[in-house]
Order: sequence, then C-alpha cells, then structure tokens
Amino acid sequence: MTGGSIVEERDYTLIIDKSGSMSINDQPGGKTRWDAAQESTMALARKCEQIDPDGITVYLFSGRFRRYDNVTSDKVTQVYQENEPMGRTDLASVLQDALASYLERKAAGETKPNGETILVITDGEPDDRKAVMRVIIEASRKIDRDEELAISLIQVGGDRKATEFLKALDDQLESAGAKFDIVDTVTIDDMEEMTLAEVLLNAIID
Repeated sequence: MTGGSIVEERDYTLIIDKSGSMSINDQPGGKTRWDAAQESTMALARKCEQIDPDGITVYLFSGRFRRYDNVTSDKVTQVYQENEPMGRTDLASVLQDALASYLERKAAGETKPNGETILVITDGEPDDRKAVMRVIIEASRKIDRDEELAISLIQVGGDRKATEFLKALDDQLESAGAKFDIVDTVTIDDMEEMTLAEVLLNAIID
C-alpha cells in the first residue's frame, strides 16, 4: 500500500495524555513530554491537512477530557494554551468517547471510506487497565473489517509500567475476546532514536 492512499479517505483522532507526569522534562533537546506532544500534534495536523483540510479531532485527557474538532495546524497552539499537565490518567473514558463517536458516525454514514485511526500519546499506566481493554474489545466487535479502525498507542517518556501495559495490550486483546486486533503499540523500547513526531507520522503511513 502506498503512503498516499491510506492517509487519504481516512479520519484521524489524536488523544493526548495531560496527566501531571507529562510535565517531566526528559525528551530530546531538553523538552518536556508535554512540549514533545505539542510538537507531534502540530506535525500530524500539518500532514493531515495536506490531504484533508477539515483538520483532525484532538482530545486532551487526565481525570476528565476535552475534545476539539477540526483542529488544523493554526489551532494547535491555542489547544495547548488552554490545557496544562495535571491529574490522573483516565484513558478508558476518553477512548470510550472517541470510539462511540466513530461508531455513531459510521451508523449515520458519515465516516470516510477507509475508516479511522485513533492515535494515543500517553506516558503512564492508565488508572484502570481492564476498563481500557474492555472499551477496545467492545469496539472491535462492532466493526466489519480489520482495517476500518486502528488504535495506535504511543509511549512518551520511560515509565516501565506504561511500557508493560502497552505490551500486554498488544499481546492479550485477541485472547481476551477482541474480534479483530485493532491495536498497535509503540513503547519507549520500540522508538529507538525517533522523535515522537516521527513515530506519529510513521503510524499514519504504516
């Protein structure tokens, strides 16, 4: 598959962790995890708007979440100015909202022909691992084909518990009852020398 065809005719949703630990300064070039996330959001928004001028959907989450629709590169700075890292990592609720939104649009015939990719940037283990798995498994049972929905979870920072959670998610979903394996994870060990922005752009072309 060529890089062009998959990115076109597909929707992109980006879910960014804004829990307190995102303010930790451990990224290349002396940046915080939050700075790296903003840089990556900008790179993804630029890439996607070349193909789809509507922009992308962006969620920021900690204990609660906020959703921003039609985010183009000129709106990214504003989104980050309105949020700051604090709080917990309630990944299940925000993922539930993003997946429900996709399934509602699908039922209404409003999704793109190639479906949707949901990219999650997170730096910690979620508050409720089981709830995250449950939400993904339920969504996998409501889609018709494997390629239609992809969830990529990308780790920022070196928290071993986060790495372990992502590996478990990648390995256990199908045995836990998922109809399709719709999850792909990128741990800190997989990133090698790539920046978060590069990993994000890879995930949409892959």
